[in-house]
Amino acid sequence: MFSAKEKSSNVQYDTVISAKTEITGDVRFSGGVNIDGVIKGNLTADGSGSAVLRVSNKGRVEGDIHAPNIIINGEINGNIYASEYIELAKDARITGDVHYKAMEMVMGASVNGQLKHQADGKAAKGKPVQTVSESKVD
Repeated sequence: MFSAKEKSSNVQYDTVISAKTEITGDVRFSGGVNIDGVIKGNLTADGSGSAVLRVSNKGRVEGDIHAPNIIINGEINGNIYASEYIELAKDARITGDVHYKAMEMVMGASVNGQLKHQADGKAAKGKPVQTVSESKVD
């Protein structure tokens, strides 16, 4: 398994949503996407397992996220579905459920929802690994 630093350093971000940009509506993407701005809608990666979504500490998403590889250091108001890997960095603020296959959570990240482990890309049959109503790791 790759560490978070190795995984994020090998990514080429094809698309950057700047801090001065707000998009309203659903977004479909492939490759690497870096969000410094605001997305008000769902984000969905194409079917390949190589897509990467990164939300910086300035970024915010109001909607669900479906992607194989996700790095969060900003604010998410919606459910997250990471079919391969998710990293919750120190400034990550999630309001919603996080579905994941492999996860790294750094001290300072917070999740207000459930953490649900997926087996082979499919949701584990109603058995969340950890139920969190309000969690902040300091």
